[in-house]
Amino acid sequence: MQRVLIIGATSAIAEATARRYAERGASIHLLGRQASRLETIAADLRTRGATASVGVLDVNDGASHAPALDGAWASLDEVDIVLIAHGTLPDQAACDASVELALREFATNGTSTIALCAALALRLKSGSTLAVISSVAGDRGRASNYLYGSAKAAVSAYLSGLGQRLRPAGINVLTIKPGFVDTPMTAAFKKGALWAKPAQVAKGIVRAIDKRQPVAYLPSFWWAIMLVIKSIPEFVFRRIKL
Repeated sequence: MQRVLIIGATSAIAEATARRYAERGASIHLLGRQASRLETIAADLRTRGATASVGVLDVNDGASHAPALDGAWASLDEVDIVLIAHGTLPDQAACDASVELALREFATNGTSTIALCAALALRLKSGSTLAVISSVAGDRGRASNYLYGSAKAAVSAYLSGLGQRLRPAGINVLTIKPGFVDTPMTAAFKKGALWAKPAQVAKGIVRAIDKRQPVAYLPSFWWAIMLVIKSIPEFVFRRIKL
């Protein structure tokens, strides 16, 4: 039986991923800010075949990280898979107007994740996987969301180095880079052919964890899209509206 810890468990992608593990009969511990919502998700997972428990965690409260992880290990005994899935989608214009807001959003999407990964690296054992949702936005800064993109770039770079460090210990670090996903966080955006559903991304996450991949673009066509975007010379890129 797989033992799975999900941080940011109320996000649409996290919930869809948890359902896939529930169908395998996994033991799942959910961490997030909203206790009532976590309990609702846990009840649903139990009907799907999982053993599910919950704990409350505000990722921006660094002092709460260790107690929350202690609770997860106490519930699961040992952890085979960790999925970190929390995040926000900042308003770039608002971040441009407020240094305080920009730093707060960077902390939510960047440094809080790095802090959790550092703590988890001390706890995970050989054969386990640390999977973290970053974003294709971290592959290149764009005027429309460069605060968010820079936070995700920091996460992706950190995970690359962490994965290199932990590989000899038998721990796989997976950087998940979704493109556009139709979730409540993106409800205001006009949807098109490049948009994926949370269930589609969840399927790719589980497959990438099973295969112990280091990086997963989801859906996979985003790898080619970002390869092109990254190859554009900077003097040309600055003249493009993205």
